[in-house]
Amino acid sequence: MQRLSIFFMTVFAFTILNVAFIHAADTTPEKGEAFPEITMPIPEKDADKAYLGLSGKVAFKLSEIKADVLIIEIFSMYCPYCQKEAPLVNDLYQAIDKDPGLKEKIKIIGIGAGNTPFEVDIFRNQFKIPFPLFADDSFTVHKRVGEVRTPYFFVLKVNADRSNTLIYSKVGTIRDPAQFLKLILNEADLK
Repeated sequence: MQRLSIFFMTVFAFTILNVAFIHAADTTPEKGEAFPEITMPIPEKDADKAYLGLSGKVAFKLSEIKADVLIIEIFSMYCPYCQKEAPLVNDLYQAIDKDPGLKEKIKIIGIGAGNTPFEVDIFRNQFKIPFPLFADDSFTVHKRVGEVRTPYFFVLKVNADRSNTLIYSKVGTIRDPAQFLKLILNEADLK
């Protein structure tokens, strides 16, 4: 009887640990934490590869992007809020791109949660998105970041060892691109 009790207690303990581990893997990374290392397909367009500082491999890790700060928008082409947000994010991109001191330091990418490459292309063309967008049709990335609502913005400060620290993690609008950029510069300690 005692062996049976020990057996059930051990099984119970492993079950609890396994559930806790699975749940922890699906939680949304918060400010001050590290963003999970995610592998994405290399962009097809040479301009997108050059923008991100990537070479012609099949896939890349986010840590390979040449930037001091990486802004990641989780979006869906079907999300009316994402559609409304697109011009603001484009304005943010333009503000960064026009500043020679920031152009090489801050990069933006979008990841289409549940969107196929075809759907991402529709979104890109409809809203004239100037930065790289990636399809996440299998929800792989979306699950890794806690199945967040859209649009969701993560801003990563890239450390010298290529690890990262989240300096922003929120759902919703960036509201004012100039104020958002000012917040990022302050949080990332970029001048």
